Amino acid sequence: MSGEYAAEVVEDLKFMVAQNLRRWGVPPAAHVRLLNLSENATFALEGDGADLILRVHRVGYSSAEEIRSELAWIMALRKDGVIETARPIPGADGELVQRLTSPAGRSDRHAVAFERLPGAEPGQDDALPWFERLGEVTAKMHAHARVWVQPAEFRRKRWDLAAMVGPRAYWGPWRAAIGLDAAGTKLLEAALALITRRIDAYGVGPERFGLVHADLRLANLLADGEHLRIIDFDDCGFSWFMYDFSTGVSFIEQDPKVPSLLEAWIHGYRRIAPLAPAEADEIPTFVVLRRILLCAWLASHSEVPIAQELGAAYTLGTLAIAEEFLRGRYLSDM
Repeated sequence: MSGEYAAEVVEDLKFMVAQNLRRWGVPPAAHVRLLNLSENATFALEGDGADLILRVHRVGYSSAEEIRSELAWIMALRKDGVIETARPIPGADGELVQRLTSPAGRSDRHAVAFERLPGAEPGQDDALPWFERLGEVTAKMHAHARVWVQPAEFRRKRWDLAAMVGPRAYWGPWRAAIGLDAAGTKLLEAALALITRRIDAYGVGPERFGLVHADLRLANLLADGEHLRIIDFDDCGFSWFMYDFSTGVSFIEQDPKVPSLLEAWIHGYRRIAPLAPAEADEIPTFVVLRRILLCAWLASHSEVPIAQELGAAYTLGTLAIAEEFLRGRYLSDM
C-alpha cells in the first residue's frame, strides 16, 4: 500500500496514538487497535479500563475549525435528543480536537476521541428493516438542521456540484476513475449534463438545501436491538437534503433491493416530516451523482482497502447505472 496510508505511515500513526493516550486519561497499558482506514484512520483504545474510539484525521482534508464545527452539531443533536450518536471526549486540557506530532517527522494530525457505542453495522442482506428507521432519523436531523442556530464560527464544506464533480472537486477528478476509458468518460459526461440540468431546476432553496450528514452508508450505522445509532459526521456539510439517501446506499447502488430501500426510507421520512413528490422524485438523480462522486473518491484514495477491493468493477457498474439513468430507467418505478 502506498500513499496516505502506506504501511510505514500506519505504523507511525499507531505509535503517535500510543504515545498520547494520557491526553484522554487512557492507561499506557491499553491496547491500540486499528479499526479502519478510509478518509481517516480509526483506532480502538481498549483494555485496562479503556474503551474509546479515536479518529486520526487525514492530512489536509478538514481544518481544526471544521472539525470543531462538526462536533458542535453532534453535541447539539445529542443535547436536543434528536438522534443517538457518539459523545466526543475532550482531552485532559478540555479540548476536543487534539494535535498529534509524528516522531518520524511526518505531518501533524488532528485527532478526536469518541465514546464507544453498542451495536453493529447492518449487513447488506439485512439492511431493509433498518431503512425505514433510517428515514425517520434522517428526517429528524434535517428538521433540526433547519432550526438550529449555528455558532458564529461554524465552518463546514459545501457539497454542491462544483465541489463534487467540478474542476476543483474535494475528492479529485471523476475522470480519474479506476479503469475509465474514453467511451466511459463520454457516457458519464452525458449523465452529468442531465444531472446538472435536473439539479439546477431543483434548486438550492432552504427547504431543499442545508446541513446534512452526507455519509449515511451502512458502515456509519450501528444497529442494536431497536436502536439505530448514527456515527461519523466527518463529511457533514451543506448539500441537498435528499442527497442523504444517496449516501445511505453508497457502494450498493446496483443491489436489487435498492428500490425497496428507497421506498422504506421515504415511508419512514414521511412519518416524521413532509416530503413532496418533487423531492422524492429527484432522489435517483442524487444516487447517480453520488455514485460518480464515489468513483472519484476511490481513485484519489486508491491505497485504502475498499478502493483496492472494488477497483475498476465499481467504475463499470457506474457506467451501467449511468446508462439506465439516461434512459430514464434507474429507480424509475419509484
